[in-house]
Amino acid sequence: MSYSTRYRSRQQQICDYLGAESFDVGVILDFEGLRNHSLRYLSGQPEDALLFLFAKGESLLVPWDVPLARSLATADKLIPYETYSRSIFECIKAIFQERHIGRAELSGILSYPLVKAMKEALPGVKMECRDGGIDETIHVMRMVKDSEEIELLRQACRITDDLIEAVPVLLDDAETVSEEQVALFLEAEARKRGAEGMGFDTLAASAKRSFAIHCFPNFTSDRFGTEGFSILDFGVRFTGYTSDVTVTVARGPLNSKQEAMRAAVQQAYDLAKTLCEPGADPVQVGNQVQEFFENRGFHMPHSLGHGIGLDAHEAPLFRRLTRNDGQKKPLLLDGMVFTIEPGLYDPDQGGVRLENDFLCTEQGVEVLTSARILYL
Repeated sequence: MSYSTRYRSRQQQICDYLGAESFDVGVILDFEGLRNHSLRYLSGQPEDALLFLFAKGESLLVPWDVPLARSLATADKLIPYETYSRSIFECIKAIFQERHIGRAELSGILSYPLVKAMKEALPGVKMECRDGGIDETIHVMRMVKDSEEIELLRQACRITDDLIEAVPVLLDDAETVSEEQVALFLEAEARKRGAEGMGFDTLAASAKRSFAIHCFPNFTSDRFGTEGFSILDFGVRFTGYTSDVTVTVARGPLNSKQEAMRAAVQQAYDLAKTLCEPGADPVQVGNQVQEFFENRGFHMPHSLGHGIGLDAHEAPLFRRLTRNDGQKKPLLLDGMVFTIEPGLYDPDQGGVRLENDFLCTEQGVEVLTSARILYL
C-alpha cells in the first residue's frame, strides 16, 4: 500500500466516524505549543498545519510550510496557512463559514479560550471539543499498527540496537566520557544510519544523577559510567516512528543495596516478559510487577510501560485507570508495540532501569530491542 493510499484510508475512517456522529467536519491540528502527531498519522504532514476532514469524505489541509506539504502530504485540497493571516482562529472561522458548517468537532488539543471564542464568533455552528471524541477515535486507530508501521518501528529498533552495541565501545575507548558526549554521539550515529533524529531528548544520567526517574537537565558535562549506576534513556525516530529504550551502565564494585536493586529490576523485567501475551491486561501486568517489588521492600514510582509509535508515549498504558483518563484501556492485541521498563531509584544508591520495545503478535510477544544492564 502506498503512503498516499494509507493516508486516504485513515482519513476515510475518520470521515465515516464523523458521519456516524452527525458531524459535518472534524478539525485536527499541530502547531508550536499544540503538538499532535495525529496530523502526521492522517495526512503525512509532519507538523504545523490544520487538517479538516468532512463527513462526506473530503480532506482539506492548511499548512504553514506549503512546499513541504506538496512534497509529503496527502489531502484532496491544500490552502496556504498565510491565506488566513496565519491565525488558527481566522482559518477555522473562514472555512466553517465558506462550507456552511452546521456541526463540528474540534480536537481537544485546542485551548478553552480559543474554543470559546470560536463559539462566540459562530453562534450558528454547534461545536464540540470533548474527551472521548475524535482524538480518542484516532488514538484507538493508532494503538494497533499496520504492517507498514511495524516495519518502520522495526527499522527504528534496528538502528537503536546498533547504538546500544556502540555504547560500551565508546565508554571503553575513552578514559573520560561525559553525559553530553554520549548523548551527542547517539544522535550523530542515528542520523548516519538514516534516522530523522532522536525520538525524544536523550537522558544521560551519571551515577550521581541517576536517582531521578528523568534526570534534569537531560545531560551535562559530568562523567558518564563512573562507579555505581548510570542511566541512558533514548529513542530513535525513523520516518516518524520512534523506539524507546533504557540501558543502565553498572560499574563495580556495587554495594549490597545496589546489587539488590539491580537483581530486583532484572527479575521484574523477566516476570513482565512472561506476563505479556496476547489478550493480557496491561494494567494487571503493571500491578503484578509492582506487587513483586513491594514484596521485596521496593517501590517502582512510575508505570511499567507504555505504547510507542509516532509518539514516545501512547496507548496501551501499563498503569491504573484514572478518572480523567480519556484513552480506552485495551487488552494486548496483535499489532500493538509497547515498552516494558521496570526501575528503582534511591537518593543515595542511584537508579537502575531496564527498558525494551515489544511487539504483540497472535503467536506471542516479540522483543524488538536488545537493551540490558551493562557491566563495566
